[in-house]
Amino acid sequence: MGRSTESKFSSKKPRQVRDAEATKKQILDAAEVEFARNGLQGARTEAIARGAGVTTAMIYYYFQSKEGLYQAVLQRPAVEMHEGFEQLNLDRFPPEEALKILVKGAIAYEAAHPHRGMLWFQEANQNQGKYFKQGNWQENFSYLINILERGMAEGCFRQIDPFLTTLHIIGVCNMYFNAYENIKHTRPDLQLLSPEMIEQHTQAAVNFILAGVQAIKVNNISKESNTNSDDT
Repeated sequence: MGRSTESKFSSKKPRQVRDAEATKKQILDAAEVEFARNGLQGARTEAIARGAGVTTAMIYYYFQSKEGLYQAVLQRPAVEMHEGFEQLNLDRFPPEEALKILVKGAIAYEAAHPHRGMLWFQEANQNQGKYFKQGNWQENFSYLINILERGMAEGCFRQIDPFLTTLHIIGVCNMYFNAYENIKHTRPDLQLLSPEMIEQHTQAAVNFILAGVQAIKVNNISKESNTNSDDT
């Protein structure tokens, strides 16, 4: 009898944890849409609760306030990207290959989270990055900066400003999605968010970025030719 009682309680706790995590995810997903649409100032907890299928009391139970929920929504991408970069273990790849992997991963992440671009716009517009800076994005930037610095040290990348180049690379990866609602009107014949077009964007972005950072390789034959012409 004691064994069955123990078994009942030990199986109940994991289910409660799973249910709590699932509920929090539903709230965060709905909040991300609402905050992306209206920002912190215009978002309504009632709309978030309705989108998540929970009560407003449940939101305050898990996140204490609308501001607390907003901070959690902004923190989630930083944590997810950090965990994703850690799993890639980019240091074990040559710089060019590491850069390719990172760019492909970043674009795939953006494609899977279409509301993130407007979320960052609303944060910049309404709060001037007040909550964004709490996300420890410097650490995520450092993965890309380290690849660029390693490539320059090894001679496969030309000498560039790693921070500015990181911003340029982020722009190449993200603008396709962040400006989608506008740029879709420039080519209404294309399904820009289709898997085929996203794959084309990914490959074009990789080629464009590599062409911009790779060191210029001087042809040995040309060097010898120039040397011989100088001797004459």
